[in-house]
Amino acid sequence: MAILTLLLPALDRLGAPVPAVVARWLARGDRLSGAKPGRDTVLLECFEFIDTAVPVAALTRSLDASDAHGSLWLRADPCYVAVDAVAVRMLACGTVDLSAEESVELTSALRPLFGDAGFPLEPATPARWYLRCPIGAQLPQFAKPENVLGDDLMRHLPQGENERQWRHLLNEAQVILHNHPVNARRAATGRMPVNSLWFWGAGRLPEWVRTRFNRIFSRDEVTIALARLASVATLAPTSGAIVEFAADDNVLLDLADSRDTLAPDRDWLAPLDATLHRRALRELRVCFESGERLLIKPAHRWRFWRRIRSA
Repeated sequence: MAILTLLLPALDRLGAPVPAVVARWLARGDRLSGAKPGRDTVLLECFEFIDTAVPVAALTRSLDASDAHGSLWLRADPCYVAVDAVAVRMLACGTVDLSAEESVELTSALRPLFGDAGFPLEPATPARWYLRCPIGAQLPQFAKPENVLGDDLMRHLPQGENERQWRHLLNEAQVILHNHPVNARRAATGRMPVNSLWFWGAGRLPEWVRTRFNRIFSRDEVTIALARLASVATLAPTSGAIVEFAADDNVLLDLADSRDTLAPDRDWLAPLDATLHRRALRELRVCFESGERLLIKPAHRWRFWRRIRSA
């Protein structure tokens, strides 16, 4: 029978109380050893390649352009930061509603800064800008935007090798963006300015990727890129997309970034539970981004002595 691995958001993102099906799985399934919280941990469990970190910039570059191989890539995404009484906070990154024309204007102004430093700026979309770094470049540690949003930028500046250079580049980029006519026009029409960049996701494209899955459902660009490198086709998860499983199926269903998909139990979770109960699945493995891991088998529904907690 088929095996399904289900990726879900962190438990505290599912709301309170958690969906009824998830509460039942937590009560009656087998708890497996927990993992380090985070999306990267989940992806490293699902895909095998030679690296200890997920090279986000190179992977998304492989979707956006045909030149990802052979370079060290770093995302330099446009973002909006605001000053309050105590800090400078990132309020948006990537999703700043830039038009293609505005992206061209802004990146044209920034190119000399990064080109002179040896890191050519090569934007691919208005939301995703890239720096092509020399293969041997020693880069500091960069924080992911998801860990910075809403927080003080000073707590997340580049740390480690050549950190001063990258903090300087960030400061200079902010000056260029602050004074750019594009932002004056955006402010005049009530739109947020693009007044900073955020560096993150450094890495090279893996030479090979392997996975145990033969079908993958995901909307996440990094997951899709890894699946393509592993020669596994992907589909976006939409309600009812998986209705039948072949006996040898090993399927990955990624709902970790699909808050709207998870809202009603009936869209995904209840149908999956029913599929498990009619023994169309040998087992269901659930991976929460908060680190919890569950194994649920059809026979586990008879564990009536395990109390289901709704909160």
